[in-house]
Amino acid sequence: MTVVTRFAPSPTGFLHIGGARTALFNWLFARHHGGAFRLRIEDTDRARSSEAAVHAIRDGLEWLGLAWDGEAVSQFAGAARHGEVARELLARGAAYRCWASTEELAEMRAAAKAEGRTRLYDGRWRNRDPAEAPVGVDPVIRIKAPREGETVVHDLVQGDVVTRNEQLDDMVLLRADGTPTYMLAVVVDDHDMGVSHVIRGDDHLTNAGRQLMIYQAMDWTPPAFAHIPLIHGEDGAKLSKRHDALAVQDYRDKGYLPDAICNYLLRLGWSHGDDEIFSRAQATEWFSLDAVNKGAARFDYAKLDSINAHYLRNAEVGELLPPLLAAIEADTGASPGTEATGRIERALPALTQRAKTLVELVDKAAFCLDERPLVPEEKAAKTLADPSGRALLAALREDLAATPWTPEDLEAAVKGFVEARELKLGKVAQPLRAALTGRAVSPGIYDVLWSLGREESLARLDDVNAD
Repeated sequence: MTVVTRFAPSPTGFLHIGGARTALFNWLFARHHGGAFRLRIEDTDRARSSEAAVHAIRDGLEWLGLAWDGEAVSQFAGAARHGEVARELLARGAAYRCWASTEELAEMRAAAKAEGRTRLYDGRWRNRDPAEAPVGVDPVIRIKAPREGETVVHDLVQGDVVTRNEQLDDMVLLRADGTPTYMLAVVVDDHDMGVSHVIRGDDHLTNAGRQLMIYQAMDWTPPAFAHIPLIHGEDGAKLSKRHDALAVQDYRDKGYLPDAICNYLLRLGWSHGDDEIFSRAQATEWFSLDAVNKGAARFDYAKLDSINAHYLRNAEVGELLPPLLAAIEADTGASPGTEATGRIERALPALTQRAKTLVELVDKAAFCLDERPLVPEEKAAKTLADPSGRALLAALREDLAATPWTPEDLEAAVKGFVEARELKLGKVAQPLRAALTGRAVSPGIYDVLWSLGREESLARLDDVNAD
């Protein structure tokens, strides 16, 4: 069997972080089995669907590195095919036309609620002669749900899920205006796309039994179902707007790396022993549905920060530089020039050691971008106001000018300067840091000197005593 999975979001907004995890699970399962991962845009709700949302979904998947196979499918484009299947079900005697009015349906719902029934429609047109239909009223098409026995969904995550057929409604397949319902469209599309495994959130679990009715009525082989637990916030409630970041793009803007996001999302509801960090290749090799938990997972920002920090520390400079430069441009509105980019590139190995996000890296790299003369922060300005500190910097400047510009030689020169004057390192390091970065806190002072380069470092030292 060829494994085919699909991710089928509705284009009514951004790509939700929970949807991103669903896409990731589908992508990994398909890649693990050498199969195909398809993208279907469920855009039948024309009033709420938008091209902007479609772009946001595609952009989010591309940023996460979850490439889909083939062209994305528009569910709306298949409306004629969906209607064809509804009419075939009519011809098979597995569906019927229903002329129940809005008022009648409201009465049925009220009666079902009063009686505590889950089945809302009372089947009044199920076996009724169409000749009794009201004139000038377009009917809907309903499926004939089984009335006896049970419907069993053999779920690969949740186990067997049993529904008594007496609880199943004769659900609408085709509306009076000829448009298909979600239930019909999903089944037809999954069948026509050859989907072998439907992996989706467990909020769709109740839909599986209803959708099985269509597969059975059409004599189609249903896909295997796997309903994964939802993601909750740190407070245990379902993720919502009050939990801050919801869209994948929010996490990009907050400075998280796509590999870190995927690593973290995979660990929300799935495990492989005690492993916490794994590459895409490892995740693809190890992923299986039997390791997916049944219970909801809680989103933990501290854990995400820890994983993202790991990816920052271990990223190659050439890999990390482009997203950092993009983040700097987003923050400042300008792209760093060639000299500033060189400084940042040299500084990156030191900058990443204590940063959790790209946003923090942007802040830590600010000294590489600042133009002379620097405008020091208050604490740094106070340090530089001390005449003795400025005198030490003037003397140190002469030693540094004669020093080979390598991190090791610079460290030796500063330490030698301090020892020769029997000073504590902080006595020199603090004014040196203030002069070079305009801040009281920065990466290691030798890394700062190396990153700025000889010409810029000496010029910034000169500025301190220029007046």
